[in-house]
This record gives sequence, C-alpha cells and structure tokens, in this order.
Amino acid sequence: MAKSGDIRVTITLECTSCTQDSVYKRFPGISRYTTRKNRRNTPIRLESKKFCPYCYKHTIHGEIKKRD
Repeated sequence: MAKSGDIRVTITLECTSCTQDSVYKRFPGISRYTTRKNRRNTPIRLESKKFCPYCYKHTIHGEIKKRD
C-alpha cells in the first residue's frame, strides 16, 4: 500500500534569461513549464535546459516558488 505523503510535488520551471531581462516578474513574455519531481531524491532546486519561445532558443529554466 502506498504512503499518503507529498513526496512527488508539481513544480514550475521559469526561463532565467527572460526573468533577468524583464522589469516585472509576471509579464506575459516569460516562458514557464510544469513538471513533477521527487522531493526525497531531489531536495535542491531543479534546473533544466528547455526551449523558450520568447527568446527563441534553448535556455536554462529554474524552479520557482509556488504562489498560493
């Protein structure tokens, strides 16, 4: 029987180069992806190279905090 803990969480990955160029954090040009990670195996923040349609190239997308 599976344990009912929150081991797998849904995270949001945001383009780091778009974030650095923008004045506002949430303007519509920021590329975001959602994925799931295992909190027990990956306790540090996740970074992945993804395609950003606004920069029109592959950039590093980093994990951001969820806003509830």
